[in-house]
Formats: sequence, C-alpha cells, structure tokens
Amino acid sequence: PAPPPFCAPRQRMRRELPAACGQRPLTGGTSGSRIIGGHDAPVGAWPWLVSLQVHRGGGRFSHVCGGVLVNKNSVLTAGHCVTGRKDPYTWRAVLGVHNLRKHSGHTTRRYIRSITVHPEFKRDTFENDIALFELNSAVRYSIYVQPICLPSAHLYPHTTNGTQCFITGWGRTTEKGKISAVLQEAQVEIIPSNVCNSSDAYGGLVNDNMICAGSRWGGTDTCQGDSGGPLACYHPPTNRYYLMGIASFGVGCGQPRFPGIYVRLSQYRRWIKSELQLNNKAVNPISVTLTILLIGSISLTLRIQILLSYNLDCEVNPT
Repeated sequence: PAPPPFCAPRQRMRRELPAACGQRPLTGGTSGSRIIGGHDAPVGAWPWLVSLQVHRGGGRFSHVCGGVLVNKNSVLTAGHCVTGRKDPYTWRAVLGVHNLRKHSGHTTRRYIRSITVHPEFKRDTFENDIALFELNSAVRYSIYVQPICLPSAHLYPHTTNGTQCFITGWGRTTEKGKISAVLQEAQVEIIPSNVCNSSDAYGGLVNDNMICAGSRWGGTDTCQGDSGGPLACYHPPTNRYYLMGIASFGVGCGQPRFPGIYVRLSQYRRWIKSELQLNNKAVNPISVTLTILLIGSISLTLRIQILLSYNLDCEVNPT
C-alpha cells in the first residue's frame, strides 16, 4: 500500500530494506525506560537516532548532540548544538550505532554537506532551537537505519499525557556524571504547559513552540549530550512513531518541577518542508512533500542550564 501523506516516500533500492517511516523492525513494541533514571536500549531499537560528532584532530571525533534521521540525506537536531561549530566539514553523523566506542558492521558514517540553523534561533532564550544537517551522501535504509515520521495535523489532538512517548540518547545518566557510551532509552510523560509554567517551575518560559515532557516529580529527564535527540511518540492506529519534539533545554537534569523542554515540531512545518525540498533538489530531482502539524512566545526570566554537551568532559571519544 502507498505510504500515508505524512511519511517520506517509500523508495526501493537494490539490497536495501524498503522503509516506511517510524517503524522499529528489531523491536516492534513500545518498550522503554529512562535516560536519567533509565537503562540501556536494545541494539537497533531506535533506528532513526543519530550521533552528531565533531572532529577533534588526528581522526578523532567526539559525540556532541543527538539527531534524528527524517529522510535519506537529512538529520534534524537542536540549533544550539552548532553554536560556535557551524563549519559542516568539522562534523560527521553516525547512524546505526549502539555503543559509541564500538562501531559494528551495521554502523553507517556520513560527513556533512551543509548545516542550516533556523534563521530566528535565539541563543539566549532557545526560541526556534532547530537545525538541519544535510548529509554528504544518502544513507541506505536497513533494519538498523530507518527514518522517523513527521506528524500530520490530525495526530496532535491525540498527543496527551497518556500518549506513549520516548527519549533516547548518549547523554549523561546523572546530572554530574559522564555521558553514556551505550545508548539509553526512556519513556516520558507529556506535561501540560500550564503545569510547567507555574511560578515554582519555569515561570512562563514554555511557549507554544515548546513541549514539556518528563516527570513533574523529577528523576526522569534528558541531560547534557542528549540535545537534538528525538521526543518520539507512538501512534497505535498506524503502528508508527512520530517526531513530536527535539531535546532543547532544562534546569539541571531530572530535577523536580523542571521536566525537559523540547522544540515542538508542529510549529516548524513550513521551514522543515522548505529546507528538505532544497536539500533533496541538490541530491535528487524528485522533491519530498511532507505534511506536518500546525500548532504558537513568552519572555524568559529564568536562568537555565542547557542540555548541550559543551565541555570536553561531557563528550565521548569514539574509536
């Protein structure tokens, strides 16, 4: 059957697994725990997750942020991940990887052709905290490398605090600890913005371009090194996962009253569609049409600690 309109088109290549978006061939179910307060993910469980790494010299790369594969040559991540690192030739994307220190036969590496940060990204407030990496060549889909779905408008009303949503990444597993070499997975609760914006929490910081997710009681959260990774939500009627958010910032890691804040993908429908079409024309004359959610800014008065693994002690150096 033809793929639904909210998914990247199905393409067949020799010796390549035909991929419909948002599927997990090696797991199928909705298992998950947590990153802060979580456990190791099964190998190949989250095939759209990408490790974005910066060259440190001498053939050495360090994990800096997570990313999300949305088609064969495009990875979404957080805009703040590239602050001070906008040269695409210093980056690479690693896909199909479980342990950052032990790449396997199904691990795929790509250098970066271009980096596009949202033109209205504000470093001081984390508004419009989204960026797109264009890979230097298209990846081949496999059971370990798959794109996630971008959500259509009709899915948003079904995304409530009862929706099964998951976060994944190689970030710190404790607030002051080292980042994990082995991929961690987590299930999170979607928390109403009015709860996150209460006076004893974010105090109005969470605007309509953001999603609040985690645990209002703490202990469940993304942390440094997880920035740019996906907030992926499961939609039972289609048996697919959709990219509802991108890990952006928070106060500490796993702190009570301060769940993680994620970029709400629905607000960036036009920008994502435009950039993907531009990237696709550079690689493939057939344009990709995507239909994404539409869903609307409050001032920042709170000092925040971002999720960016900015210092060397926040990074893993894969071999």
